[in-house]
Amino acid sequence: MTDFERKVYRIIFNMTRFGKNPSMEQLKRKTGKDEQVIRVAVKILMSKGELRDQKEEKWRSYLIKIKKPSLSFFLGNF
Repeated sequence: MTDFERKVYRIIFNMTRFGKNPSMEQLKRKTGKDEQVIRVAVKILMSKGELRDQKEEKWRSYLIKIKKPSLSFFLGNF
């Protein structure tokens, strides 16, 4: 995992721990990068299994894989 991928992962992880779902604008502000770079990092994290895409009704949501397989946090509308 690159430093930037780890940064995106930690932002998502920390925000979802407290029940907040980061928007693209929040990720752009916190990372200082543009949307395209953030989307690439998220796709890489998904391909590595660190984030998982779930489609539920009208939302697009993501689950963050935690070291213990039984625990995961919800990230929605991203």
